Amino acid sequence: MPVGTSKILIIGGGIGGLTSAIALGRQDHAIDVIERDPDWAVYGVGIIQQGNVIRAMKELGLIDDYLDAGFPFEQVDVFVPSGAQVASLPMPKLVPGYPAGVGIGRRALHKVLGDRAVEAGARVRLGVTATAFDDDGDGVTVAFSDGSAGRYDFVIGADGVYSQTRRMIFPDAPGPEFTGQAVWRYNLARPDDVVSLHAYEGPIGAGLMPLSKDLMYMFLTTPEPGNTRYPRERLAEVMRSKLEGLAPALVALGENITDNDGVVYKPLEWLMLQGDWHKGRIVLLGDAVHATTPHLGQGAGMAIEDSIVLADELAKADEVQAAFRAFRDRRFARCDYIVRSSLAICHGQLGKGPRVEQGGASHAMFQRVAEPI
Repeated sequence: MPVGTSKILIIGGGIGGLTSAIALGRQDHAIDVIERDPDWAVYGVGIIQQGNVIRAMKELGLIDDYLDAGFPFEQVDVFVPSGAQVASLPMPKLVPGYPAGVGIGRRALHKVLGDRAVEAGARVRLGVTATAFDDDGDGVTVAFSDGSAGRYDFVIGADGVYSQTRRMIFPDAPGPEFTGQAVWRYNLARPDDVVSLHAYEGPIGAGLMPLSKDLMYMFLTTPEPGNTRYPRERLAEVMRSKLEGLAPALVALGENITDNDGVVYKPLEWLMLQGDWHKGRIVLLGDAVHATTPHLGQGAGMAIEDSIVLADELAKADEVQAAFRAFRDRRFARCDYIVRSSLAICHGQLGKGPRVEQGGASHAMFQRVAEPI
């Protein structure tokens, strides 16, 4: 018989955790979500989401709220460092009547997902972590950092690339690996002509992504071989300096990068967990098992798809661990493709491997993620 209605703990209140809460809440499971950040905050730049995410949001029943919070777009326009446009790649529409892709602010997305998770019945506790698991085969007793404890049918670790859950259940598994590159992001006023993703090729990858009628963000991927950390009071100045020699349009926009607190700087790391993604009644998803660099814009998309597939397998299986194995089997090849293909672009920009033509890589990715999950 199917697993049935369960009491579930989700560790992590980010994209993967919240979409899992929505998907499982729709199946009438009882959901607790814990999030270590007492403010439940996200940084204020944007995120690129493509047709497979549009399809997933439709399946989760929140596509209209999601689209209202973002900026729809239909193609990727590719530019060379001189600023000349060399390609325009239509993106596949996977949901009839809806756009091919969406640019959305992370805070706007977080609000949509958080509101819907609570509406689906999730109980969210902030400033709390799991400190110990006692999995006796029939369920998991979890000790929490506030001194409380809870008993659950199973646990989902959606706590990101530095997952404490992963370290607790797989202490010998390798952690994330630094690529030698970092990404810079900054919100800017959107010019009328930026209505699609603008991707600039070159040793320093760059792009512009519309987020709303008034807003877009700029991103840069720069070599940082020493895994440099810059003082916050210099972030705007350093980001502007990284634009030197890039397309004139980007350099001009860079003059508006003035707020140190508005710069989001993040060293790029990757992770692809081999072997099982679960131990007993505890399973991992999203960046906790397959953290990718942003070169193909699919990190969040993979986590959202994870949540749908896991809920689907739990609805079909007669035993929790069978569902976890089926979930991993359905997801591994697709997620591994995204991680490896994104890393190849990164390494090409750094001279660690052959140069990868962005347009061709994006086209191949569109075809891959258009396939059913």
